[in-house]
Amino acid sequence: MKEALQDSMFFGAALSIGTYILGVLIKRRWNFFLFNPLLLSITATISVLLILGIEYSEYNNSAKYITYLLTPATVALAIPLYEQISLLRKNLTAIIAGIASGVLTSSLSIFLMSLAFSLNHTQYVTLLPKSITTAIGISLSAELNGYIAITVSSIIITGLIGNIAGGLLCRLLRIKHPIAKGIAIGTSTHVMGTSKAMEIGEIEGAMSSLSIAVAGCMTVGAAILFEWWI
Repeated sequence: MKEALQDSMFFGAALSIGTYILGVLIKRRWNFFLFNPLLLSITATISVLLILGIEYSEYNNSAKYITYLLTPATVALAIPLYEQISLLRKNLTAIIAGIASGVLTSSLSIFLMSLAFSLNHTQYVTLLPKSITTAIGISLSAELNGYIAITVSSIIITGLIGNIAGGLLCRLLRIKHPIAKGIAIGTSTHVMGTSKAMEIGEIEGAMSSLSIAVAGCMTVGAAILFEWWI
């Protein structure tokens, strides 16, 4: 059975999609914040691979086709932004300032935590792209000579936190304005957080979509400034 699954062209994709659908069904049945479809899907996929003794490289050979959809899916996030273009123009200065403050806070927090935990330069630059989308984060980590695998892991963990707790944190911090919610979620937790922002509302989703691209560009610039601080 193991050999048959390893040789299958669709095993990885089927496992990924199947576990996500299962996560959605569980979330609908028991609406508990920890029953997040993404978290459940990742946990279930890892569990299946461990139980069957299948290596990640073998799983990825058939799951990699899903990643081809990442770029068009990210581009499609421009649609809700276009629908809110008048709102964007009206609040452009505040939006850019909010995204910039989020990028600065992210970079500064990584710097301070790196000092607190005595991280070396390579470990430090590896974590700088944690809050931007994977495509930009991988390129930035490679440019800074960081550990790409750890960068990807930190991006995924950051996105999961935003997807699971983004709405809750906005309520706890009393962030009520839809534009502010979208910017906060998109700037700090990229695409995975944006999917949660779209569930909250159309304006939140549109502003979060904008934040992904702008925060990605700003983070590249911020990384150049912060790179040599440690």
